[in-house]
Amino acid sequence: MADVRLLTEEPDQRHVLRRVWPHLREHRRAMAGAIAVNLLSTLSLTLVPLMIGRAVDELLDGDRTGLLVTAGIVLGLVIARTVLLRWSELLLTRVGEKVVHSLRDLVVERLGTTSLRFLEAHRGGDLLQRATVEIAELATFVRSQLPDLISLGGYLVFSVIVLLSSSWQLFGLLVLVFGPPMWFISKRFRRAAAGAYPAEAAAQATLAATFSESLLAREQLQIDGATGTWLGRLRGDADAYLKTARTAQRGATWIDATWIVQGLTSAALLIAGGYLATEGVVTIGVVVTFVLASRDLFSSIDDFTLVAGEMLESRVGLARLLDLLEVTASPLTPLNAEKSGSAGAVEGVGGAVEGVGSGRAVEKSAASDRAAESGAVDGSGASAGVRVAGGGLRAEAVTYGYRPGEPVLHGVSVHFKAGEHAGIVGETGSGKTTLAKLLCGLYLPDAGAVRLGDADLSGLGAGEVRRRLVLIPQQVHMIAGSFADNLALTPGRPGPEDFARAAERLGLGGWVAGLPGGFDAELGRRGERFSAGERQLVGLLRAAMTEPEVLILDEATADLDPGTAHRIEEALARLRRNRTVLVIAHRPSTIDRLPRVVRLHAGRITSLED
Repeated sequence: MADVRLLTEEPDQRHVLRRVWPHLREHRRAMAGAIAVNLLSTLSLTLVPLMIGRAVDELLDGDRTGLLVTAGIVLGLVIARTVLLRWSELLLTRVGEKVVHSLRDLVVERLGTTSLRFLEAHRGGDLLQRATVEIAELATFVRSQLPDLISLGGYLVFSVIVLLSSSWQLFGLLVLVFGPPMWFISKRFRRAAAGAYPAEAAAQATLAATFSESLLAREQLQIDGATGTWLGRLRGDADAYLKTARTAQRGATWIDATWIVQGLTSAALLIAGGYLATEGVVTIGVVVTFVLASRDLFSSIDDFTLVAGEMLESRVGLARLLDLLEVTASPLTPLNAEKSGSAGAVEGVGGAVEGVGSGRAVEKSAASDRAAESGAVDGSGASAGVRVAGGGLRAEAVTYGYRPGEPVLHGVSVHFKAGEHAGIVGETGSGKTTLAKLLCGLYLPDAGAVRLGDADLSGLGAGEVRRRLVLIPQQVHMIAGSFADNLALTPGRPGPEDFARAAERLGLGGWVAGLPGGFDAELGRRGERFSAGERQLVGLLRAAMTEPEVLILDEATADLDPGTAHRIEEALARLRRNRTVLVIAHRPSTIDRLPRVVRLHAGRITSLED
């Protein structure tokens, strides 16, 4: 049993730009245009000190005409700088937002089609951090840091050309006094920041994950009186983050040393420039050019240093985002692409990302979940060449475990005939829910096979599985919004008429009419205004709009009020006509009504009762 490929807390930061380029390639023309405009703006700025030095010489020579012309050139350069800089900022902001949009779509698609085992192996807060904050880091890099880096680099090149052509003596002094100390400072800064920024990002993600989980578990923490214990854990994560942030800040103090180097260099230029001017080697205007240009140069190097620090942070974020994209980019089977994502909306399994916890280090292979089939999903979602005939749903010697060497199902074999109504029962921990997820394709077995008719589920196309199999879990996933918003989590584009037809078909029209607002009723955060039973009614309505061949209902374990229990039974009775219905039964009253019961104990079938 192979291990799942997990995310890395501090992923490899080498060749980040090369690795991120494929995600920027479609925007390369817009980026190139914006960068070209930015470089023209930089060139305008670089020529200003040269023109001011020229104006000083013309003033000293009494050349009024030349002075006026030069002053006009300076004004034109300043205007050009302002206009071109603003234009490049607008272009880069547009590109940055396009990058964010496309990457968010990609991340949602990857998380929606990745292995369920992968999702269960990671904390929801960490995935959320990578899917939001790290993408924002890339947008900042595109619209700010990358153009700043190119602009500053261009300014350094242009300044070297201007200064070297003005006086090689003063330029040599500038390099000699300024270069070695700056090289030493930058080396120490990189060394200090290399480990500090990744550690800070990892600690921040851990803190975000813990805080996210505290919000989800707030009610249970209050009930159990465990708020203080959890706050202690949260404080520990916050202290760890503070420690890493301080370490990163200490590394950044090396940047302040550049001010001392700049002051020494300016003093050396003034002294040497004055001496060379008195000797007639250079003009006063050249000295003025060097003093002004060196100040701009120092300012650019300061900015360059700050941008370098920001880029180190962004590089960490980019590495974490790329880690997520690379880990979730493994080839998907058609089945797994469906069942981890879009089918989850149908089946109410879409809460998988929210429900992940750090306690289950699921050491599984994405390859085993995404397995092996090379057949691509065609446009319709069906798998070409796969025949699904009658014969119902069956598991053949299925073995499955969440951890290596610890199977929770052992060689389970069971056959449910087409159109059969049956139940799966057993004590808590017997493997009922796991078997249900295997039967509907959420998991692929470690050994054995699950077949729908003549076809192995792992070979079916995404659309085929979506159309034929639906699971309604104990906790149906709900989103903040209206009743209609939640019913819309179904393949296709169902509308009010579809909702109404489904409700009437299941005998739920009166219940819907009794809700304040009907289908427009607001359900609150994650549908909190609905009970567990009412959430399952939502799942049944979704299933009615999907028309599956097999429906699997994992009965809510919470006590249901008689009215809701009756509605579920009535809706299920109407929905089970002409289809296979399996109920993961927990309540004795439900078990007594089932025509056939499959009993599980410790991951094995102990009896098949009619």
